[in-house]
Amino acid sequence: MTFLTRFDRFDPFEELGTLRDRMDRIMSRLTGDTGEELFTSKWAPTADVVETKDAIIIKAEVPGLTEKDVAVEIENNVLSLRGERKMEKETEEKGYRRIERSYGNFSRSFTLPQNVDTTKINALFNNGLLEVSIPKMETAKPRTINVEVKKKLTAAA
Repeated sequence: MTFLTRFDRFDPFEELGTLRDRMDRIMSRLTGDTGEELFTSKWAPTADVVETKDAIIIKAEVPGLTEKDVAVEIENNVLSLRGERKMEKETEEKGYRRIERSYGNFSRSFTLPQNVDTTKINALFNNGLLEVSIPKMETAKPRTINVEVKKKLTAAA
């Protein structure tokens, strides 16, 4: 087979994955660890922030967690979401394992504007979606002011 007729696809990311697997095995042999900490990494839930005329709504995705795993705190107009996703214990039946989800502690902080009422914050948790609603103060809500137009008097000439 000549060089021109042979076509091999080179994927550098596949090689990096193989290198990481080998390094993880070496580290687990040297330290005697199960290697779980090698698979954990820093992560933060993705979040959408929406502002309506009445409130600011933060929706954060925390799949696989329950409401007991998540804490919502506010201090000095900074809203913090904290929690932990724990690694599931699995048995290695075939001698290999691939983990793509991130595990460990997380923290997200959002600086709130001064026009919100932090005493009336409401948090709902449903199917891995945390929704935090922060109402605006009454003085901050937009309002319509009617303008009265007076008829112009015609001057007698």
